[in-house]
Parts: sequence; structure tokens; C-alpha cells
Amino acid sequence: MTATTAPSLTERRPRVPTERLLDELVPPQHFARESFDTYRPDPSYPSQARTVERLRSVATEVERAGTGGGLFGFGRKARPAAVYLDGGFGVGKTHLLTSLVREVGRADSAYGTFVEFTNLVGALGFGPTVEALGGKRLVAIDEFELDDPGDTVLMSRLLRELADRDVSLAATSNTLPGSLGEGRFAAEDFLREIQALADRFEVLRVDGEDYRHRVTTTDLGGLPDDVVRASIAGRDGATLDEFGALLDHLGEIHPSRYRALLDDVELVGLTGVRPLGHQSTALRFVVLVDRLYDRDVPVLLGGSGIHGLFPAEMLAGGYRKKYYRALSRLGALAEQGRSLVA
Repeated sequence: MTATTAPSLTERRPRVPTERLLDELVPPQHFARESFDTYRPDPSYPSQARTVERLRSVATEVERAGTGGGLFGFGRKARPAAVYLDGGFGVGKTHLLTSLVREVGRADSAYGTFVEFTNLVGALGFGPTVEALGGKRLVAIDEFELDDPGDTVLMSRLLRELADRDVSLAATSNTLPGSLGEGRFAAEDFLREIQALADRFEVLRVDGEDYRHRVTTTDLGGLPDDVVRASIAGRDGATLDEFGALLDHLGEIHPSRYRALLDDVELVGLTGVRPLGHQSTALRFVVLVDRLYDRDVPVLLGGSGIHGLFPAEMLAGGYRKKYYRALSRLGALAEQGRSLVA
């Protein structure tokens, strides 16, 4: 196989049945082996250890939710648990959330990102989504976002409906690196948006540093395009795309299909990587980065690489949390890609 005949993601137009959307509401492969026992709290940030212990007890509460609270099971029904993990990038919130899911049991839980749940409502409709999730003990929402008012109101309504069905809830959010106050502000906004549930949620602050920044960079330059092409050539499970062509292709596929777009892909090569010029294009690329990270798919970036990928005005705008998360994750995947072909 030569570089010119390497498979391309733009050749794929996956069709995803509804059943698959529901079956994929599980923790990503990246966290498949993680648990509370594998989480290593940083002693410099006591809130990490406190959160682990609290979530262990939450797992027990989830098991009791919906049962009688009095003697011999009679009495007032226990209120379903509802916790909200608030903290910066890379402090292990997703690790903790997936560990909670593991403790409760995957069959009794539904796990997904905020975007995946909004996509699910778009694919199934609101009522069927409530019915599909209403039978779970726990619904875990990673990366709850406040960027889009419409989506936020939609998710707030969904959470109310699920809580009314005694489904326990757990969510996480991101804050800007080094911005101590913004985490609390995000939590307050979240609670204000779901006023009917505000008294049910317990906010758990998870302080710490981004562990990904300790081993990688979010300003990594690109490899020469010829090196990317040569590295992809002949590799099973590798794909090769020109960056602009891939961005155009993503605009023609619903984000709920991005996971299927990466089926059997083990390495992604991108040539001609350059700064993103449009917000809608950048947001679609962020979703793809999240799906690559979920599956631990290394990437090889040509062109300018991560350097300047999101222009300064994007990093200062309303979607900055998403962009910083994408840079952190893409940097880690790019380092993996370079190590793989070194």
C-alpha cells in the first residue's frame, strides 16, 4: 500500500441505528480499566481524596435509591443521589465519573458526554429518550456545558424528568486552567439553569493540575506532510486525510456518527493542518477529538499541528472550555502518534 491509497475518513458515511446509540452509553475505552482504586489523589489537593470517598458513598446511595427508608423497608422513600463534579482540566473528573458508573454497574447506568446526550434526544426525540434512560439507576453526564442556552434548557428538562423517576444523577464540568473562581461560577450557572433540581445537587470541587500538561504540550508544531504520508503508508488500521477535506466531511455527518466514523481505526494522519477559521467547524472538530480520545486513537498532525489551531478570539470566547480541553487531549494523542512511528 502507498500513501496515495491509504484509506480516508472522508470515504466513510456511517449509518448508526438507534440501538447502537443506546448501547454506546458506556464509559469510553480510555477509562475501561479505571476504578476508584486506580485513581491516585494528589496529596497537594485534599479535595481529590475527599471526592473519592464521597463518591464511594454515593455508589451505595444509588443502590438504595428508590427503596423504603424506614424500619423493615417502610417509610419515606430515599431521594435519588445527585452530585456535580466541578474542577479544571485533567484533574480526573472523568476518571471519577466512570468509576462511579463501574461501582453502580454498567447495566444499571448510562454514561455519555453532554453532547452525546443532546444528540441522543435529537435522534430519538425527547419522550423516547426519557423512557430509554428512565429505567436506569444512574445517568452520568460528562462535560456538562453552558455554552448553548437551548441545549442547556433541554438537558435541564431531561434531568428533571429523570430525577422525578428516581434516577440518580452525576455530572462534571470543566473550568479554565488556573482560573480558580470560574469553577464556582460555572457551578452556580449550572444550578441556576436547573432550578427545580438545585436543592438536590451536591457540588464537589476537584482541585488540581492537568496531568496531561505534565507529559505533553498544547502548542505542538506539526510534522512535515511528507513524513505523515510516509508514516501512514502500509499501516493496518491507519487513515490519511487532508485537514480541510476532513473538516468539510464532518459538516456532512451528524456528530452522533463520529464514533462510528472511527470504527477499526488505529491511527489517524492529517496533512495540511492549519488554524480553524469558523466557530461551527471548530466545534465539530472538537467532537471528533473527543471521540478519538475516547478510543485512544493516536494522531499524526502535519501542517502547523496544534500550534495556533484555535485562534486567540476563539480561546477567549464562550466556547473556550471546549477548545482548551481539545488542545489538551489532541496534544496527548499527537505525542502518542509521534512515539508510535518514531
